Amino acid sequence: MTRAEASRSTAPAIDPGARIGHVHLKVADIERALGFYRDVLGFEVQQRGPGVVFVSAGGYHHHLGLNTWNSRGGAPPPPGSTGLYHVAILYPTRAALAIALRRVIAANIPLDGAADHGVSEALYLRDPDGNGIELYWDRPAGEWPRDEAGKIAMFSDPLDLDALLASAAE
Repeated sequence: MTRAEASRSTAPAIDPGARIGHVHLKVADIERALGFYRDVLGFEVQQRGPGVVFVSAGGYHHHLGLNTWNSRGGAPPPPGSTGLYHVAILYPTRAALAIALRRVIAANIPLDGAADHGVSEALYLRDPDGNGIELYWDRPAGEWPRDEAGKIAMFSDPLDLDALLASAAE
């Protein structure tokens, strides 16, 4: 057994209370990014500084940092390069996700995709800098699909957007 294998097999699991607290995104233009995150998705500005703005939902110090420290006027990374695949924004209910979809449609922002994963329903799109964004809600854990061994069995089926939009009124 190699040292790396031994380290992996004896390393303790991360504390189950750990969460992703915030994400910083490099953007080319702060105001253009705010036009998306604040005006379309509805995040609130918590603080601004030179080349940076912090936005959140519900008054948290920040869920997203948008900065131009190393990216002002820059272009998105080319296809085939490494980096962020997407940031996933979790909505508390299906109705809240439906309202987010209405906002995206009203802003004429195209979806890259929409999927029912069994455990969640998700919308995929891009911000103005080409960063991947997932907007989703989780079904209650008791409804998650499981295999014969009891392990989560996610899948990717098409999401019925009309049915999702109808849930905004519920």
